[in-house]
Amino acid sequence: MKIPRDWTFKTADIANGFDRHVREQLPWYDLTTGIVSHVARHYIPHDGLVYDIGASTGNCGRAMAGTIKSRGAKLVAIDSQDSMRKLYSGPGEFIVADAIEFDFQPFDFAVCFLSVMFMPVSKRGKFLADLRGKIKPGGALLVFDKCAPVQGYPASIMSRLALAGKIAAKVEAREILAKEMSLAGIQRPLVPDETKGGIEIFRFGDFAGWIFEP
Repeated sequence: MKIPRDWTFKTADIANGFDRHVREQLPWYDLTTGIVSHVARHYIPHDGLVYDIGASTGNCGRAMAGTIKSRGAKLVAIDSQDSMRKLYSGPGEFIVADAIEFDFQPFDFAVCFLSVMFMPVSKRGKFLADLRGKIKPGGALLVFDKCAPVQGYPASIMSRLALAGKIAAKVEAREILAKEMSLAGIQRPLVPDETKGGIEIFRFGDFAGWIFEP
């Protein structure tokens, strides 16, 4: 995959190589996908409404498909890039839309999987607060994302942990560096205030996952 100077999901090259690329860059990707499936089973009721926000090719939707089908739930997959439409292979309805502007209905379960960090910093705090306000009683919002590093020496340790994972996955050093530079100003890690009130259920390096209940 040719890494662009400024990271984007709009190009066909990035979209077509997305599934391979993300598993190389994030060696815990399939593990957290399994966590999505596990957590979803605990919150999706019969005839429930589920949102997959930043759905890309449908990774989370496929993971939840069994529960969605057996419980007659409705899945709405949202992604801002039309390039993902033809590549989407998950269940439910796929909608091309900016999640920040989307009119969410009260829902039972929603997942933001590596998507909030690409939203404008000036808007995403309100987006998360508004989204949490749409959770039905008994429901939840699950967020997996990159977060601001901890302080001091542990920050170096956590950063190197993520780097070590990429090296173990045999990602070329040139591609690792190119990807990091292309994310400058595009990917902005979440800060503690944005995840306040969530229960942390996963952490690997600078990436973490949280469950938010009403």
